[in-house]
Amino acid sequence: MSNNLINTEIRVKDHKIGIMRVGNVDYISLTDIARYKEKNRTDYLIQNWIRNRTTIEFLGTWELLYNSDFKPIEFDGFKKEAGLNSFILTPTKWIKSTNAIGIISKSGNKGGTYAHPDIAFEFAS
Repeated sequence: MSNNLINTEIRVKDHKIGIMRVGNVDYISLTDIARYKEKNRTDYLIQNWIRNRTTIEFLGTWELLYNSDFKPIEFDGFKKEAGLNSFILTPTKWIKSTNAIGIISKSGNKGGTYAHPDIAFEFAS
């Protein structure tokens, strides 16, 4: 991924959705999409979504298709744990553990969780 980041936004149903251009791909803000549903707890919505077995399988399949540096053994470990009450997964943990490129998590001002359009549209649905 390129360090050449360009931030912009679009409006959807009167809500701002951030777009971060990385290289030649626009990553869409999952945080802003989640804010449409639950204004104050976007982190919970994203964490609950990402720890779901169906989501993990989708993300893993996407990464296997588009990311030659993806770590499938770590992905299998997450798949096995999904569904357990004690299972916790955050976007940052997913990215660091599997070397994922489909999701970007940034802290601080203008931070949030961004995803490749394929993943963002799955989240929004």
